[in-house]
Amino acid sequence: MQTGISLYLGSDLEVNERVIACARRAHVSYAFTSLHIPEESGVDYGRGVRHLLGLLDAADISLIADVGPDTCEKLGCSRIEDLAEMGVTHVRLDYGFDPQQTAQLSRTFHIVCNASTVSAQEVSVWRESGADLTRFAACHNYYPKRWTGLDLADVRRMNRRLAAYGFETIGFVPGNKTMRGPLFEGLPTVEGQRNQRDRIAVNALELALDGGCDIVIVGDVDLTDSGWDQLGQLSRGFVDVGCTLESGYEYLRGQVHHDRVDSSPWVFRSPESRTTLRPERALAPDATAGAPRSVGSIAVSNSAYLRYEGELEIARRDLLGDVRTNVVGQVDAEDLDLLSYVREGFGLRLI
Repeated sequence: MQTGISLYLGSDLEVNERVIACARRAHVSYAFTSLHIPEESGVDYGRGVRHLLGLLDAADISLIADVGPDTCEKLGCSRIEDLAEMGVTHVRLDYGFDPQQTAQLSRTFHIVCNASTVSAQEVSVWRESGADLTRFAACHNYYPKRWTGLDLADVRRMNRRLAAYGFETIGFVPGNKTMRGPLFEGLPTVEGQRNQRDRIAVNALELALDGGCDIVIVGDVDLTDSGWDQLGQLSRGFVDVGCTLESGYEYLRGQVHHDRVDSSPWVFRSPESRTTLRPERALAPDATAGAPRSVGSIAVSNSAYLRYEGELEIARRDLLGDVRTNVVGQVDAEDLDLLSYVREGFGLRLI
């Protein structure tokens, strides 16, 4: 999963350095920053941006820079294209750029437009102006003010339209440690995520899978240690899921299992459990075989299931019992909501 962080030039240098270091350990792909936020006035932009770009380059993190017509003046460069020499790869264009300028910039940068406002007419004009639309993406806003964020269904609808143009889509989830001022109430794209800040993984997966965002960025300044752990897992394609396991099945713990690409709405299925993670011993039916399964029940197919012996399943819904299946554990209640998102090749690690 492609993940990102946000950097603010008004934050202390030590804060940004630490955030970039944490992002590097979390295998984050992108950083977002604005080069023309009003609250950042008084900052030495040129020096600050160059320092951050050096750190991001060392961490192999691409920068998405929100720019405006006044950006060059603030950075002391003669034209926007000069940002490429500073290491900027993506520019999010705000007001003040006509179609010809946008087309010209697409030869140097990946262009990031506003997902909420871009129209079919604009896309057509960019194409007619010679823009390279293969280098375009669309980024949703984050919403500092309470009750002004988007509904998830609207994000999904907009992203389907944008995907038809071939655009990658980007959205924000709130952080859970240091909130961004001046309101300090989280920076989500989806309003419903504002008050569940600690559920970094759930928010990001919801935005990606249900909302259709290709890249998910944390909008606020910083994360707790748990938040960074969740972001790092997402970047590597899995999430940690707490559970209890019966004796004899602890071998399932600590391993990353991936759901089949042809995902079932009823169960999570682990291909690895029948091959590389399969125990050497035979798995005979035990006393739990045939027991009904509730949401989060962890089960292993026993020898009666023939070639499916050893296959790990986790119930996404309540299921009838099957004597060919041993019920060997249960996902913790606080992690049950992850099960609907761990699908289509995404992974989980039982802990």
